[in-house]
Amino acid sequence: MSGGVILLLASVFISAVSQVLLKKSAMKEYPSRIAEYLNPLVISAYAIFVAATFLTILAYRTVPLSMGPILEATSYIYVTIFGVTIFHERINRGKIIALILIIAGIALFSI
Repeated sequence: MSGGVILLLASVFISAVSQVLLKKSAMKEYPSRIAEYLNPLVISAYAIFVAATFLTILAYRTVPLSMGPILEATSYIYVTIFGVTIFHERINRGKIIALILIIAGIALFSI
């Protein structure tokens, strides 16, 4: 696995972490509109998004453009895992089938 692929996968993973922070923030009550957007969770999430963007830019220096969307599809896997483990969301049959198709597509493209 090349360094660019690892960078892109890291970018996708930390982007998913950022989404978790935003969802955690959205689940809280805030005293004002400004506090909803200027709190540590939201600011951290957007800082992580910026870092993920820079990692993606670096990754695309060596990763072919055709491979990018395939690797970025791993975000669905991360988000599902975070949803189940952190937010105790239920995973249904449709989600399982979708994840299997995503993993199969990634594996097929990698061959």
